[in-house]
Amino acid sequence: MTSERIYVGSYTSQAGGGDGIAFGPLGSIETVATIADPSFLVRSADGRFLYSTDEEDSGRIAAFAIQPDGGLKLLNQQPTGGVHPCHLDIDPSGRFVLSANYTSGSVAVHPIDEDGSLGETAYFVQRSGTGPNTERQEGPHAHQIAFDPAGAYVFDVDLGSDTVYSSTLTEDGQLEEVDRLHVHPGAGPRHLVFHPTAGAAYVINELDSTLTVCSYADGKLQTVQTASTRPADSPGENFPAELLISADGRFLYGSNRGDNTIAVFATAADGLSVELVQTIGSGGDWPRHLAFSNDGQTLYAANERSDQIATFSIADDGRLTAQGEPVSWPKPVCILPV
Repeated sequence: MTSERIYVGSYTSQAGGGDGIAFGPLGSIETVATIADPSFLVRSADGRFLYSTDEEDSGRIAAFAIQPDGGLKLLNQQPTGGVHPCHLDIDPSGRFVLSANYTSGSVAVHPIDEDGSLGETAYFVQRSGTGPNTERQEGPHAHQIAFDPAGAYVFDVDLGSDTVYSSTLTEDGQLEEVDRLHVHPGAGPRHLVFHPTAGAAYVINELDSTLTVCSYADGKLQTVQTASTRPADSPGENFPAELLISADGRFLYGSNRGDNTIAVFATAADGLSVELVQTIGSGGDWPRHLAFSNDGQTLYAANERSDQIATFSIADDGRLTAQGEPVSWPKPVCILPV
């Protein structure tokens, strides 16, 4: 088992849920902050501060100062203006936190003060639109904030309208739209990653178990391939969640909730096509989140419904091998190695 220290965010409102945010080596993590439904965590580039969603009806995000022992001191919380914020990211300048409100389908921008605390909302945008899936796409559902490798453009991924919005972030924290990618109807785009060196990006789609491969340049995405995240003729319902790309861009890793697997894709040299090369059991039920260890040799899988965190070694060919038995922890939904 890896001795690397990690933060773990857990759902707290579910039956048998956790207490908030935990920290430590995987085999001995302990709660270090009590907060409601910290479904996504990010750390500042200098390692001094941690930011968390508070995925409740009255959505908020929280700022913490990281203590020398890894403990967390709450600095403050700010409302996001939306319902159920599920994802957030820090802009490359370190001056703003951007958050995605899932249920209400909106995006908020908050400034970061010098002491790491969050200022009042600098910008808010309410998305609109629907999709053909009447149960899941009755309105907009913002699911992720992501910056391109150069930090020049920011993207918010909307599951409800099958849209990925591309914008620039101004000096005062405003979003100015540049373009929109319309993913095929009913896809339900959830998360986006960029190839580190090639002009390519990848979107994992929750509602139809597909991966959309895109060309990318100057803030604009264009679909070039659609691939399945599961083997042909796989039975039952499946809802992909997280998507990772290796540091060298050669491999993609997507979680399949339902199949309870991790899909491994090999990318072409130009990044513009992929091949599904492995699916492996996720080590539990409902793998919501995946994360790489800091050395890129291990992959963590947070299995929400079975209260388990599994680890996998990553081979040179990108394939995964399970490492020992999963570790028990209540409702893990985000893992952040430090």
